[in-house]
Amino acid sequence: MDNFWSNKNVLITGIYGFIGSNLTKSLVSLGANVIGITRTTHTNSLLHYEGLNNKVKLVSTDLNDLPALIGLIGENRIDHIFHLAAQVEVGVGLTNPYLTFESNTRSTYTLLEAARLSGTNLSSIVIASTDKSYGSYSTDKMPYREDFPLLAKYPYDVSKACADLITKTYSSSLFDLPIVTTRFSNIYGPGQLNFTALIPDCILANFGLRKFIPRGNGKNKRDFLYVNDVCDLYACLAFNLYKNKSLTGEIFNAGTGKGYTVDKIIKTICILENNKPLYDKIKLSYIGKKLTGEIQHQFMSYTKLEKMFGWKPKSKLKEGLLTTINWYNSFLKHNNYKNFL
Repeated sequence: MDNFWSNKNVLITGIYGFIGSNLTKSLVSLGANVIGITRTTHTNSLLHYEGLNNKVKLVSTDLNDLPALIGLIGENRIDHIFHLAAQVEVGVGLTNPYLTFESNTRSTYTLLEAARLSGTNLSSIVIASTDKSYGSYSTDKMPYREDFPLLAKYPYDVSKACADLITKTYSSSLFDLPIVTTRFSNIYGPGQLNFTALIPDCILANFGLRKFIPRGNGKNKRDFLYVNDVCDLYACLAFNLYKNKSLTGEIFNAGTGKGYTVDKIIKTICILENNKPLYDKIKLSYIGKKLTGEIQHQFMSYTKLEKMFGWKPKSKLKEGLLTTINWYNSFLKHNNYKNFL
């Protein structure tokens, strides 16, 4: 599959983001011509930190600008699209639902309509959804499987579930765009510069740079997938969709199949950093806390991916966390994290 990406024209939305930057790094190393959509030029991204901005074509446009997207896809003769751009913060969804629906739902149907009208013979479109599209299920019914009904309730979750249904229309025989949808668990690893996310927030607290304030009592469960596994899987899905158009419309879950309590994640990071006093302090702060405005427990099955492509996550949690800690340690020697807020 490595030679497959040589000179392929790949469009990535959300190229400045955590996953977009890592996917760009992976595809550039495989010889792809990457075009990234961005609304603003900024340097607080892995893309700039690793000099990838000089190896890709960056186009400043609004994802809700249909004529601009039609031109961009057609003029660059795009072969593959990875739609990763999104408003990803659950808390922002609660305070600004309009922005969340505008960013996550409207941008998806605008991009897909542009793909439809571009006249380009696209090989694949991979849409990044989320495990939160499924909504709340009891832990005895988990892990989430692809055939679970979508029971989304909170704004972020609903914005992605709506986008999933729109994607289903565009991948149907009505329009027949070559699309697969991915619903992944929480993704972590090097290059995540959103310091409100659990793992980077806790790592920085261990470095003494931030005060970690848990949003709940530590008992809620999450599934954590290492970013390199995610990038490998995105490339795998695009390649297989190119080879086999009967995959059009398929949905694929990915995670580790295990739910870890937030307390377990925090404790593991503190142990790796030899910082038991911080863990003891965080544990005391759980008292009286309750997780509100988001799903209590989530973890994902990857059985379908394993059966169809032999895929399974390679990275173990402890090893992935240690690699991530080491990356932040190196990154912060040369950068002030406050410049990335």
